[in-house]
Amino acid sequence: MALREEIQNDARQAMKAKEELRSSVLRMLTASLANKEKEKRYGLSQAKPELNEQELTEASYLSEEEVLTVVSSEAKKRKEAISGFEKGGRTESAEKEKKELEILRKYLPEQLTEEEVKRLTIEAIKESGAETVRDMGKVMKELMPKLKGRADGGLVSKMVKDLLGE
Repeated sequence: MALREEIQNDARQAMKAKEELRSSVLRMLTASLANKEKEKRYGLSQAKPELNEQELTEASYLSEEEVLTVVSSEAKKRKEAISGFEKGGRTESAEKEKKELEILRKYLPEQLTEEEVKRLTIEAIKESGAETVRDMGKVMKELMPKLKGRADGGLVSKMVKDLLGE
């Protein structure tokens, strides 16, 4: 089953089971996916005005990778909110965000360990020929497609800087 279909089915089940938090998070995620599809459709309609309505609809469906990108983005928003709430001493709000993040994690690929990220980072540094922190962009360009949704971008960035000798 495609990831988007799984999210929609789970949202329906959560609503039927009256699971308010899960239902709310999955409805929000479904809305984010719909918005992303609308953005894609608009872009396609501008770039390819020759497409008819049916072709435009089909071409604007999100790929699995695009769906994963939206889920990752929503998870990242939760992580940032948790950090902000904890800094502000709002533990109740931080706990709610943590619960939402846990719901979203179900739809993300299994996260890599720090050791696995480090190994892939070292490989990317070798492959890109990077020598200093100035070459960080080359490394990230090489590395991020391999890590898509499987590692925190902040951790990866820090690791690249450390390994390149900031």
